[in-house]
Amino acid sequence: MKRNKIIYWTSTGILSALFMFSAIMYFFNYSYVESAFTSLGFPTWIIYPLATLKLLGIIAILSKKSLFLKELAYAGFLFDALLALIAHLAIGDGEQMPAVIGVIAVTTSWIYDRKVFGKYTQTITKS
Repeated sequence: MKRNKIIYWTSTGILSALFMFSAIMYFFNYSYVESAFTSLGFPTWIIYPLATLKLLGIIAILSKKSLFLKELAYAGFLFDALLALIAHLAIGDGEQMPAVIGVIAVTTSWIYDRKVFGKYTQTITKS
């Protein structure tokens, strides 16, 4: 059990640091991010909303207050990392390693979340 917790917290820490760094860069180095998004073919209007959602996703995963929000955050992080990986591979700029790390960290954190905290089930009660 201790091994599972170490793997969970390590992968979740890497995931949190990676997406936190990304969000901070989106806010404070906008011109660089704007040129990167343009070269990847993504719209630039999405930079600030994406940064905000990355911060909220980290909070949702670490707080464990809502299963739905936590699962939504994991899915969003996985889609974000996969799309970044595909985009970087498509243009061949050699910047795909953070995306690869993101995919691995999100997947590992999600799997070990189940092992450490158990599978979650939500029951619907009729009133």
